[in-house]
Amino acid sequence: MAITAAQVKELRERTGAGMMECKKALTETNGDMEAAIEHMRKTGLAKADKKADRVAAEGRIEIAFDAAAGKAAIVEVNCETDFVSGGDDFTSFAGKVAAAVLASEPADVSALDAVSIDGKSFDETRRVLIAKIGENIGVRRFAIVKAKGSIGSYLHGTRIGVIVDIEGGDADLARDIAMHVAASKPQFLNADEVPAEIMAKEKEILIAQAAGSGKPADIIEKMVEGRLRKHLAEVTLLGQPFVKDPDQTVEKLLKSRGAKVHGFVRFEVGEGIEKKEENFAEEVMAQAKGR
Repeated sequence: MAITAAQVKELRERTGAGMMECKKALTETNGDMEAAIEHMRKTGLAKADKKADRVAAEGRIEIAFDAAAGKAAIVEVNCETDFVSGGDDFTSFAGKVAAAVLASEPADVSALDAVSIDGKSFDETRRVLIAKIGENIGVRRFAIVKAKGSIGSYLHGTRIGVIVDIEGGDADLARDIAMHVAASKPQFLNADEVPAEIMAKEKEILIAQAAGSGKPADIIEKMVEGRLRKHLAEVTLLGQPFVKDPDQTVEKLLKSRGAKVHGFVRFEVGEGIEKKEENFAEEVMAQAKGR
């Protein structure tokens, strides 16, 4: 049976797959459009499975807001290359995932499979995109913030995103605090949030470092206490020097504006993921030898 250009065009529009793949699927199903779609979905799923073990350490951070409900969602959506992360298909998918997370409030990443995107399950939509783009794609993490105060946010390009729950101040202050979090990477809000075991470990390290100084034990104790206070200031938002005015801490800035931060979330694309180092020249040579 002859396959027409109109059939190929329709199948491309309905599946997003390449022209040759569409023509092949139609040929194998004798021009049956629905059978061709089913065939390509099955093929797409198989392709997605083959790519599932490939490291996806690139991607983008997306933030979605519901001002009326006073909440926001921040999502890290991953792919394998920065080239794909800037593409329209991936960008659209990431935005839809953020909106779906905000609306559905899934319990965790595994619960995303029950979330609907464009009338399909999240996983089905993801796998179809994998088949089209040719890279592993996934959602690594997300967070939903239900503000006690109001939401402040900041996106540094597409790689770093911050949501801040702040009470008091104004929109400019909220954005400034979010920008500070993006730049200075605080691990905790304040000293009370730092786990005791982390402080104990840090103290153990500082004591070991000071032991070789030859100073009396009481002097060493004071040295360690001072260094611990410095460490606390470095890892807590309130203790850090404000990035726009290092002469004052974030805590002093907030007090001067009658504001309080209840919490924050900071995501950076790929942080903590071990990336595979690849030699492009060797990869090209290997492919040439394979041919």
